[in-house]
Amino acid sequence: MAKQFNVALIGNPNTGKTSVFNQLTGLNQKVGNYPGITVERKEGICKLDRGVKAHILDLPGTYSLNASSLDENVVIEVLLNKNDKDFPDVAIVVCDVENLKRNLLLFTQIKDLGIPTILAINMADRMKRKAISLQIPEMEKRLETKIALISSRKNEGFDELKELISNYKQLSTAPCVDASVIAPDYFDRLRKTFPNQDLYKLWLVITQDVNFGKLDRNAFQGVASFKTESKSNLKRLQQKETIRRYQFINETLKDTLQVDSANAKDFRSKLDRVLTHKVWGYVIFFGILLLIFQAIFDWSSYPMDFIDESFASLSEWTKNTLPKGDFTNLLAEGIISGLGGIIIFIPQIAFLFLFIAVLEESGYMSRVVFLMDRVMRRFGLSGKSVVPLVSGTACAIPAIMATRNIENWKERLITILVTPFTTCSARLPVYLIIISLVIPEERVLGIFSLQGLTLMFLYLLGFGAAILSAYLLDKVLRIKTKTFFVIEMPNYKVPMFKNVAITVIEKTKSFVLGAGKIILAISIILWVLASYGPGDFNNAEEIVRQENIGKTTSEDDIETQIASFKLENSYIGIMGKAIEPAVAPLGYDWKIGIAIVSSFAAREVFVGTLATIYSVGSEEEETIKNRMAAEVHPVSGVPRFNFASGISLLLFYAFAMQCMSTLAVVRKETNSWKWPLWQLGAMTVIAYVVALAAYQFLK
Repeated sequence: MAKQFNVALIGNPNTGKTSVFNQLTGLNQKVGNYPGITVERKEGICKLDRGVKAHILDLPGTYSLNASSLDENVVIEVLLNKNDKDFPDVAIVVCDVENLKRNLLLFTQIKDLGIPTILAINMADRMKRKAISLQIPEMEKRLETKIALISSRKNEGFDELKELISNYKQLSTAPCVDASVIAPDYFDRLRKTFPNQDLYKLWLVITQDVNFGKLDRNAFQGVASFKTESKSNLKRLQQKETIRRYQFINETLKDTLQVDSANAKDFRSKLDRVLTHKVWGYVIFFGILLLIFQAIFDWSSYPMDFIDESFASLSEWTKNTLPKGDFTNLLAEGIISGLGGIIIFIPQIAFLFLFIAVLEESGYMSRVVFLMDRVMRRFGLSGKSVVPLVSGTACAIPAIMATRNIENWKERLITILVTPFTTCSARLPVYLIIISLVIPEERVLGIFSLQGLTLMFLYLLGFGAAILSAYLLDKVLRIKTKTFFVIEMPNYKVPMFKNVAITVIEKTKSFVLGAGKIILAISIILWVLASYGPGDFNNAEEIVRQENIGKTTSEDDIETQIASFKLENSYIGIMGKAIEPAVAPLGYDWKIGIAIVSSFAAREVFVGTLATIYSVGSEEEETIKNRMAAEVHPVSGVPRFNFASGISLLLFYAFAMQCMSTLAVVRKETNSWKWPLWQLGAMTVIAYVVALAAYQFLK
């Protein structure tokens, strides 16, 4: 059996840590959550020489071990608890060659914990262009470690890095800085009180309590009884420690790092002046959004049509090939049609994640955060709130988790409450199918698709609703707070194909598999409810044929009437008729009402539900879109999905909280059912009122 040991990958945000993780692990990785908390956990396997495997744990980005957020506290937890199964045998600290001074603060702290530590200096391919030179042997001597000069973009230096990982037992564990010199008397008391404990680890445990209060973790025995310094004095000592470390770092870099600024070929500053301009910055950002939404409709139309037609053909083939019976009907009308309702949107969802990944990889997303801070401040938020709001376009669940980086409780709470307004990828299937039904395929100025503009409007509407809600909550919630906005502007870089590809594959797979489980279960339940019923359901054929006696009705029309009669008198039909009075004023029938109710499990279930309902009893090979387009109002004879009802439905989903998983995360993050229940109630009322007003005005 191959040997395996733990490697912790640590670094400041924007040092290319994710790229290094991807290079070391490839697709041998998985994403989950840390036990008991909603912080994302990435881990993978790196195969080394001689059959040895390294278990790589990619820890959340942190600037130092003086943590200021719950995300950063995860790093502290892993590094301080030797009994943790993830405790590293060796740590790799990833640094950016252009920001060594700031990055080395974290390195010195980790090395002082006595953990064998490798320094991986990333983006080495920039050194020539930035006129940077390093004296690696001298730096290794000063830091008492081994250094790997790597470039994740060009895949250079990783063989050397893997060799250092394999030989980690040869690394020195001597500390870089003696932290006890900042307060000799205090540290001497610590040493005497806890003679068997590592002094620097003990110091970190005590100081982290300043930031987080009582934590549920394996603390050192006896710490609670130790008469420590006041909180203000411990803060002062933390600052003294940081100053001491920077003195050491400055002395080290003075002799090992040379930067010839005069010969550097840098256009970053010029580009920043344009992309963060108070006018042109917003124009460019708006233009990029417009490009994204045009691409989502135009580029993905061909694969979508192919998938839609393929599932319609598969359903028809199943009916005609397999023996007739309930199982065949379940397979063709329930499972295949239900799954077809979500798989059809893989191309568009993949394009959405593709664009988000490219914006993040290029460094532009940080400029968007900085740019939007000017807007956020006026509504009681800071630029830090933009990260959850922007990432909410993928999924509200990780977006709400991302609020852990907001130290201010009021800002964090408001951000959690308004983030579900932003249009997530789960809403995308609903938007796309309804837009394609009610918005004509025309172009504005011969360039811009009207459907793409409508989709962009819905995204902007969601973001606007989030901002307006934040403004109102800021006025209503009486919580006195004070906060500061700090964000790092990473260097621009050409997105790495490997990182973008892994992001798109993993996110799309997660979306499809996560939604697929729900849709499969709901599709089976809905099919059963639509295929069986009490009373008249069982006598449908006799009743319909009796009604058609004396009429010149064709056999095909009679069969259609029988299928329609069965559906209306099935269990799902009875349930739908019961809720129809509540949704009729919005322009919906009982079928749409059932789809809305079922989509409370997950928004994207809406399309799968309608696909299942409309396919029950259907003998024709039709696509989901065609079935929905063929629905007509029984009285007026107009299409059920017309402009008025379509806009009403789009607006309902733009504002409604249609996701149980999001509510569960809000409950976990706020530690109370009060906020998610208020959130659910308020968003549902807003969605209903807006949809009602839109339909009544447009009909």
